Amino acid sequence: MGSIHKDVARCQKSTMLAIAATLLIAAAPARAQSAAPPGAAACPGCHGPGIAGAAVPPLHGHKPEEIVAAMQAFRTGQRPATVMDRIAKGFTDDETHAIAAWVSQQR
Repeated sequence: MGSIHKDVARCQKSTMLAIAATLLIAAAPARAQSAAPPGAAACPGCHGPGIAGAAVPPLHGHKPEEIVAAMQAFRTGQRPATVMDRIAKGFTDDETHAIAAWVSQQR
C-alpha cells in the first residue's frame, strides 16, 4: 500500500503544480492591464491596434524608451504633430515614463 500512497501523493503534487502554473499564466494579462497611470487610459483611444504605417500608429510592441523619446520630441517641437505636441506638454517626465511603461505592456 505504501507504493500506492506515494503514487497518489506524486499525482496530487503534479496536479497542484499544473493548477498553479495555469493560474499564473491566466493572471499575466490581468497584470499587464493593471490600473493605468493618470492620462494613460486615453492613449489606446487613438493608438489602439491599427494598420502599420497609419498616421496614428499603434503603441503596443514599442519599448517604453521609444515612447518616452517620442513624447519628449513632441514636447520640445522636434517632432511635428497636430495634437501630440500639446498632449505631451501636459505631462511631467515622471508621468511620461509611467505612461510609457503602462502603454508598452498593453495588448
